Amino acid sequence: MNYDILLDNIKRIHFIGIGGSGMCPLAEILNSEGYQLSGSDMNEGETLDRIKGYGIPVYMGHRAENIDGAELVVYSAAIKEDNPERKAAVEQGIPCIERSVMLGVVTRRYKRSIAVSGTHGKTTTTAMLSQVLIGSGFDPSAIIGGKLPFIGGNSYVGQSDIIVCEACEYVDTFLQLNPFISIILNIDADHLDYFKNLDNIKKSFNKFAKQTTGLLVINGDDQNTLDAVNDVDIEKITYGFGENCDYRAENISADKGVHEQFDIYYKGELLTNIKLIVPGKHNIYNALAAAATAHYLGATPKEIAENLHKFGGVHRRFEILGTPEGITVADDFAHHPTELTATLNAAMNMGFKKVWAIFQPHTFSRTALLLDDFAEALKIPDVAIISEILPVRETNTYNIYSTDLGAKVPNSVCLDTFEEITDYVCKNAKEGDLILTMGGGNVYMCANMIYNQLKYNEENK
Repeated sequence: MNYDILLDNIKRIHFIGIGGSGMCPLAEILNSEGYQLSGSDMNEGETLDRIKGYGIPVYMGHRAENIDGAELVVYSAAIKEDNPERKAAVEQGIPCIERSVMLGVVTRRYKRSIAVSGTHGKTTTTAMLSQVLIGSGFDPSAIIGGKLPFIGGNSYVGQSDIIVCEACEYVDTFLQLNPFISIILNIDADHLDYFKNLDNIKKSFNKFAKQTTGLLVINGDDQNTLDAVNDVDIEKITYGFGENCDYRAENISADKGVHEQFDIYYKGELLTNIKLIVPGKHNIYNALAAAATAHYLGATPKEIAENLHKFGGVHRRFEILGTPEGITVADDFAHHPTELTATLNAAMNMGFKKVWAIFQPHTFSRTALLLDDFAEALKIPDVAIISEILPVRETNTYNIYSTDLGAKVPNSVCLDTFEEITDYVCKNAKEGDLILTMGGGNVYMCANMIYNQLKYNEENK
């Protein structure tokens, strides 16, 4: 079925799991276009409050009658086939599509759709680019995988023909998209439970690149990316540190490791100077990708520099909770060895007395298949604390445990629960230290527990 045409002939759409971070932005955009929406969810929350604020009816809990009157049903990836609302839709012959399919439908309605792909940095780069374009008056729509303080959420509904969104490679969901501009930040071995090997990942990115209609913006320093797009016959822009890159970072100087300052040269000519307030070499790459794309679209060097300087990060990307008792508590989404390495190297250069990294391994398959790489990354901080592995969607057929990782990391401590970790860290961390929680799961809860305990200690001295 051609769902692009379907959207032209219906008015009523029901979202199962409407409060999800990927569902809410789509609902906001379609609501702004005049569609009559309804939705259901199991949990109250900030995104659900936002949806209700538009006057969209939301049902708590999933029941067959919730879809009454719907002409199309959209469900999130977490919604299984036996969900009563999905079953009712199938029984009633109502078209039923997964969220990634709807993302493709929605983004194709914009003349200049921009998809940000890559193994690492998607959310930060999508947020950076969105902030630059919004701040420069382009009025794009945006769908971001994390909360951007600049817009007070993870989505923005603009009135122009531009939309910026993340393009996730897991289970090939990004192949539902046909962007005008595709950004490929990097390609690395990840999601091996699905892809099996790096070659298959490159093949998927090759397909994605070939579905792009206008321009590829690619990391000219990343060989895997260059391999993946080598035979793609479309206009390409490269960025990076290398001499052959169209957009190149030069004269890089770090302000005590906290700020990254550098010049951007475009085809050998100075374009502008950038001063970031988010740390790390990886964020220079992210900023280059955002700058190159914004410049192509017509943003001025001054607009690019000013808006990148204002970018303060995304929720769960080196997010600093506070400094109770003079101890900095921060949280980061890093859950792959490459991400851990980049973030921890940045942290170690920021002048803290001691860096405590608290890592929650995310999935048994990733932990087992990348065990040695994780161990190398966790050797970077002064102390690594490893919690038990978060299973997510898996059972432990790999017979892997956090102690297997800990055994390969000197100065590491393995503690199963957040309560044990909080107690240990709060007793041992000192003024001037950094405590950094890391992982793709719920380890941010541990950061909050540590912050609250240190705050309590500070107030009750």
